Amino acid sequence: MGPKTSTSKKDSKVSKRGFKSSKTSSTAVLPKGWPSDTTYIGRPAYSKQLTPEVLTALNTPATTSATTTIKSAAPYSNVRITPISSPTHPAHNQHGLFATRNLQPDTLILPYLGYAHGKADEDPASDYDLSLHRELAIGVDATKMGNEARFINDYRGVGLGPNAEFREVWLDVGGGAVEKVIAVYVLSAGKSGKGTRARGIKSGEEILVSYGKGFWEERKGDD
Repeated sequence: MGPKTSTSKKDSKVSKRGFKSSKTSSTAVLPKGWPSDTTYIGRPAYSKQLTPEVLTALNTPATTSATTTIKSAAPYSNVRITPISSPTHPAHNQHGLFATRNLQPDTLILPYLGYAHGKADEDPASDYDLSLHRELAIGVDATKMGNEARFINDYRGVGLGPNAEFREVWLDVGGGAVEKVIAVYVLSAGKSGKGTRARGIKSGEEILVSYGKGFWEERKGDD
């Protein structure tokens, strides 16, 4: 999938783009450690260039398949934005996202929110762009607006493997409306129900995902 949610590089430049908020607004209460130059949001923001057909697809669950609906709990008390002090960590002197409580396998951590956009206003240099709707080539970029999930790092160079993963869900935004989002979940316990996956994520541990090989292939030339 090649998500670009890393904070292992400095915030990349992004053009100033307008967006449809669909009643999206910045949240009055900000999580501790939130950067002053980034807007904190509790639901997706939408590019003005997205067509009505695309917006409908992002707000209408398929009736032919089971869907998962979640509710916003922003700001999220189960996680904490934390500076990375370890010199061996790939995101040294930057930030990561850590659990503030024990998180059981297969449980929701939080949604990954940002600016939903198409190819026309994609920022190729962004390290915070995640695929939202593959068939329609829609991404969600948390460079300039998002929530705590934008601080989640890749497991490479940190742990033996990821302890969390991305899943497609629908966010309940009130009034009977839902919006398609990508959410971060603790990995399931696995078929055996044993081993490191079965323990979930312990309080104080960093939440880590896999960005996918594509993310790193694209950045080999940056070194």
